[in-house]
Parts: sequence; C-alpha cells; structure tokens
Amino acid sequence: MKIYLTLFLTFMRIGGLTFGGGYSMLPMLQREIVERHSWVTESELADYYAISQCTPGVIAINTATFIGFKKSGVLGGIFAALGVAFPSLVIITIIAAFLQNFADYAIIQHAFSGVSVCVCVLIFDSVRKLWKNTVISKSTTVIFGFVFILSAVFSISPIILVALSGAAGVIIKTLESKNKEVK
Repeated sequence: MKIYLTLFLTFMRIGGLTFGGGYSMLPMLQREIVERHSWVTESELADYYAISQCTPGVIAINTATFIGFKKSGVLGGIFAALGVAFPSLVIITIIAAFLQNFADYAIIQHAFSGVSVCVCVLIFDSVRKLWKNTVISKSTTVIFGFVFILSAVFSISPIILVALSGAAGVIIKTLESKNKEVK
C-alpha cells in the first residue's frame, strides 16, 4: 500500500505544482520520477511522454498512468493518474467558482502572462535535457530535423509525426544492422 500512496502523493505534487499543461510538467517529471525516485530512465520518460501525446486523453494523466503501471501494475497506474488529476480538479473547481468575478482585472491577466513565460522556459529546459538523451547519433539528428520541419512548416498531427519517427527509426536501425553484417 505504501507504493500506491507514494505514487499518488508524488504525482499529486507534480500535478499541483505544474501550470500550463503536460508540456510544463516535463521538468518536474524528470526531477521527481527519473532523478529522485528512479522509477524510469530519461529514455523511458521520453518514450512515455511521446506515446502520451499520441493517445487519447490528457498528456499528464496518460504519462502518469504509464509510469504508475510500470512501477506497480494496474493499481499503480490508477493511483498515479488520480494523483496527477486531483490538484487540477480542486483548483479548477475553486477557479470556476470565482474566476468570473476576477477575470477582467489587469493583475490577473498579468499574472497569467507571467506564468505563460515561465512555462515557455520550463519547456525549453525540458527540450534541452531530452535532446542530450535522445538525439545521440546522426540518424536521430536526421529524424529530429525531419520531424521539426514537418511540424513547424506543415502543422502535421503529433500522431502522424510519432508514427513516421517510429517507422524511420526502425528502417534506419535495420539498414544500419544490415550494413554491419555485410562488413
């Protein structure tokens, strides 16, 4: 039972302290899940995060479910998902009750602008950390460049980008293996 409580509380802290959606929670996931608890590796986190973007639902809940399931099966996934969702449920309920009264105040609008800038910095930091652990060869650099261009220029769905990247990874690694066998 201790592991379920730990999963719930860890993901509750992540869910309660990250603003701006699933992208902004990545630095905390890295710190808490990879560095502090060692439940997954950087590479596994990147994989779970990518899959979470392609599956239906909220990125934060999907990622929490994958990590909780890996750590402690179905119940682990449930407790992690509930943990990450709980703070949002409480916060949204409170905000919904009072936001209409305060949304037009300049100070509230400025606060949201400040939080948005902070989220951009957190996302940039996460990209930098992920880059070190995932873009590690010429082939992964090519895949990155290809996906970046497709995403930035053509606004292609993340599902298609992940599927294309996976297929490219399989093809490139298969060709590299065959080239090594020939030599």
